[in-house]
Amino acid sequence: MPLKADITKRGAVLLGRYVACDGFDESRPLRVVTHAHSDHLLSLRQSLKQCELVVMTPPTKDLIEVLKGSAIFRNGNVITLKYEEPFLYDNELLTLCYADHILGAAQVLVEDVEGTRVLYTSDFRLPRTPAIETDILVIEATYGSPFRIRPFQEIVEDTLISLVEKGLKQGPVYMFSYYGKLQEVMQILHMANVDAPFIVPEKIFHLSKICEKYGMQIGELLPLSGDEEAQSMLSQHEPCVAFYHMSSRRHIEKDVFRIYVSGWEFRSPCRQINQNEYTVAFSGHSDFNGLLHYVSECEPKMVITDNHRVGDAFALAKEIQRRLGIPAMPLPPERNL
Repeated sequence: MPLKADITKRGAVLLGRYVACDGFDESRPLRVVTHAHSDHLLSLRQSLKQCELVVMTPPTKDLIEVLKGSAIFRNGNVITLKYEEPFLYDNELLTLCYADHILGAAQVLVEDVEGTRVLYTSDFRLPRTPAIETDILVIEATYGSPFRIRPFQEIVEDTLISLVEKGLKQGPVYMFSYYGKLQEVMQILHMANVDAPFIVPEKIFHLSKICEKYGMQIGELLPLSGDEEAQSMLSQHEPCVAFYHMSSRRHIEKDVFRIYVSGWEFRSPCRQINQNEYTVAFSGHSDFNGLLHYVSECEPKMVITDNHRVGDAFALAKEIQRRLGIPAMPLPPERNL
């Protein structure tokens, strides 16, 4: 079977003859953005200038407008597709399929005139991401090492809720994570009836409103900028939950109750770092066992593991071949650091 998928040194995932995902390639008229995380928005402005079409789901478009500014799509031909809405370009059929990662995340399926199906998972987690039967599978490898396993995944949400309630007895709880995951944590706490105001910086406030627009239940938010009540609650150390991007953790005072929500924790559902400082192992990615299970369910003839983005693509490819007997290789062969 001729190779109908590739990953370039610039991080573009190539599917079929026309599609480049999550990166720019000058030979491809179509660019697909699978979701609104920065490592999947590589060279987006260049794609908007030079590609015939840039494709994404409606929520992803709305989130990017908040993150990058509403003017970003002014000079590009952008179309949005709902999940399972087919789009025919020349003789290839493009379909965006649901992926459980952040709001709007999508798997990308391309089917050519010969009936060959090529699928790119982008980032995902089980069990809510559907496995799609395919001939060639391009899969993320974030937790591609056999040592990246979370046997305690089912109790992580309850652990998070209990830890937040413990912190609120002392005063404010400062929550650090990434866009999309922060909003998911808000929904978990809101649905668990955690009785405390949610305080957020301006960008997180607007991203959260997009998530509510598409059905997430987040609850009432107090914007930190221009809201005297929110600022007073933090300065007076009143019980509340303040949500910040992970990159802000160095700019927040140390002597507060801090929770880092990160998938890079495998020893336990909750690990104490210092007094009143914790990491909770909540992830938007499948662990190693989940990745293998997904490959098995798809029944591909060939697998390509993503070696451009953070992860362990070499180990995952090796284990797919050893355990499942399916040809697999990491691409690109060398990662640009």
